[in-house]
Amino acid sequence: MKIASLVVRALPADFPEVKEALLRIPGVELHGSSVETGRIVLTVEDGEGWSVTDSILAVNMAPKVQGVTLAYEYTDEGLELQEA
Repeated sequence: MKIASLVVRALPADFPEVKEALLRIPGVELHGSSVETGRIVLTVEDGEGWSVTDSILAVNMAPKVQGVTLAYEYTDEGLELQEA
């Protein structure tokens, strides 16, 4: 499992269009937004047929998105228990 939290910057007037575009990206879930600061908080999770990296790139390329900040990233790959 891979998951990332992103903060997306956009003009408040563009929020409806931006949110609609973001929700079409596989693995994206919106968690909150602030019109006052022009920020939208979301998570991206990998799944069958897409990767977190692909979805983060799609978020960055979405229409009217002005910027994206990676706030948190987690992966459980390579966490198998190893004998000491």
